[in-house]
Amino acid sequence: MGRNRYTKDMARKSITNRAALIAVTSAFIIGMFATLAIRPVNPTAVMTADNGQAAQVRLNWRVPIVFPRTMPVLGENPVYLANMIEQASNGSIKFNLFDPGEIAPAFAITDAVRDGKVPAGYTWLGYDQGKIPSSPLISAVPFGMEPWEYSAWWYEAGGRELTENLYVEHNLMPLYCGMTGPETAGWFRERIETLEDVQGLKIRFAGLGGKVIERLGASVTMIPGGEIFQALEKGAIDATEFALPIVDQSLGFNRVAKFNYYPGWHQPFTASHLVVNLGIWQQLSNADQSLIELGCTAAVTRNLAQAEALQGDVIAGFADIGVSAEILPEPLLRELNRVANEILDQEAAKDADFAEILASQRAFRKSYAEWKSRAYLPRDF
Repeated sequence: MGRNRYTKDMARKSITNRAALIAVTSAFIIGMFATLAIRPVNPTAVMTADNGQAAQVRLNWRVPIVFPRTMPVLGENPVYLANMIEQASNGSIKFNLFDPGEIAPAFAITDAVRDGKVPAGYTWLGYDQGKIPSSPLISAVPFGMEPWEYSAWWYEAGGRELTENLYVEHNLMPLYCGMTGPETAGWFRERIETLEDVQGLKIRFAGLGGKVIERLGASVTMIPGGEIFQALEKGAIDATEFALPIVDQSLGFNRVAKFNYYPGWHQPFTASHLVVNLGIWQQLSNADQSLIELGCTAAVTRNLAQAEALQGDVIAGFADIGVSAEILPEPLLRELNRVANEILDQEAAKDADFAEILASQRAFRKSYAEWKSRAYLPRDF
């Protein structure tokens, strides 16, 4: 009798222990799947699509960009860069892009990178003009080099080294990472035929070109791209320059200002850069540095190709939307050129870095002209 009771008690305990084990195991499995479900978007390891093997994420950077990702050409280039680097690294290097204002203002990206708030940013260095006077020479120079000419100077004639030396004291490593051709000379409500038409004009203008047109009597202001249309529509400004025709039209400038002028004398080239916190850059392996630089070089080529390919159809469609593509009178261009050289010389006299970079660019242009003036067909051939 006692033995039967003992056997029954042991059976009950065995069932209880088995149930507990099943419950614990079930809870573990459920918990594991729940953890997978709520895991952050950027885990430390990802499954690659091509071979199913896990790739360790070595770099997972927050990268503010100077133009919205939806902006044609200008905003698309950092997206291309991020995608190519992630694919080339097998998912181990991720650039998480943030539009202007999300984690850094458009005009303060280099500040955020310098201070270590973010590891890197994609920007137009001309916006640093207030604190680094020579920065516009790296981004856009009135009556300056053409796009491929700038690339030649950057890669082969000391441009890269000069820019790195300029930014090292600001704790930044600049990488040439985007290029577009000339911008339009601006969008105006009225025709521009003489110097008098510029005087008193309230206009949004960036970089050294802004100093030039201000010297000729215009009232110049700086406004981020996303705020220009509203200022133009409400009459806070009379005219504006910003970017390429496809970009400007996407922002609606054509709805207010019907005269779009050319050539883009103030920005024959527009260079963009990826700036990386110097301390972070120096900690990267040579392989990771090389991969990021390779991505930027590809982005330069692709950015220029896209920019050149898309403008013709936009201009061809101007007549259908009541916009007139105009050419600035040559006497006005000559005066703008004269004033631009005057301002460049004055800025060089005030800042040693400006003087050094300007001298380098002028020396290269003089040498390059021996080839450029002979090798290419005339533009009107």
